Amino acid sequence: MSASVLYDAPGPKAIVRNRVYTVIGSLAIVALLVVSIGRLAGKGDLAPEMWDIFNYTGIRQNIADGIVATLKAFGLAVVGSLVLGVLLAVGRLSDHGWIRWLATGFIELFRSIPLLITIYAVWVGFLSDYSLWALALGLSVYNGCVQAEVLRAGVNSVPKGQREAAYALGMSKTQVMVTVLLPQAVRAMLPTIIGQLVVTLKDTSLGFIILYPELLNSARLIASNTRVNDMYPYVSTIVVVGAIYIAMCLLLSALATWIEKRGRRAKTGIAVAAAVDLPIEAGAGTAGTDGPDTTP
Repeated sequence: MSASVLYDAPGPKAIVRNRVYTVIGSLAIVALLVVSIGRLAGKGDLAPEMWDIFNYTGIRQNIADGIVATLKAFGLAVVGSLVLGVLLAVGRLSDHGWIRWLATGFIELFRSIPLLITIYAVWVGFLSDYSLWALALGLSVYNGCVQAEVLRAGVNSVPKGQREAAYALGMSKTQVMVTVLLPQAVRAMLPTIIGQLVVTLKDTSLGFIILYPELLNSARLIASNTRVNDMYPYVSTIVVVGAIYIAMCLLLSALATWIEKRGRRAKTGIAVAAAVDLPIEAGAGTAGTDGPDTTP
């Protein structure tokens, strides 16, 4: 029997077949890793000397500076993309046609342009002396358009009855949007919003194209300017920097999970007073229920 419209529960044969495919795929991945590691080790890319370079104070400082530069660009891009996303989402939902069309055109334009081209165009055309701001602005524009669509979907998911009730209380459209719709939209779409922030963090690595000294650019300079046994430590540098990116993304995801759980507890943790039995006075509430009054 079909479990849903888009998914059929597998039968016994399908389960066995899927397990066989899983085992074969896992063995293929393991074999590929073994072959790759063997080739790298044979060329000397995994020699202990290639990893000893990270014990040097100068290289550690360069990596630390790259992390700080990455977090600076990420912080500016987060603020810019969220602010722009809110403005564009409100514009998409505006009752004024010209505002709605302007917001729609802006979103569709910058969502269709590759992010790398946007960053490079901003840097060459306007901020060639300020690579940090060029990177942050490019990230803000692109990710702001994505966040706008996320927030718009969240606002549209709020039941219409809440909006109508707010209007019935005499609230203006701005008050309804700011105090009723947007908070619920953010709460509903928080996982998607945080997921896009993780993408923003990884996209800071595109700063190397405009010579911004973020983590990836720092790693490239370290690997290309350090020689060990007449070899360049590209593999070890990529592994270390990749691990740092993974750690930062995991920390951001953990923060998102904590915020989501905290919001869920705040929503469900409101204490409700227990019902109290009130004494009923004799004859209270019985007037008019026993027929017409016949008292002379």
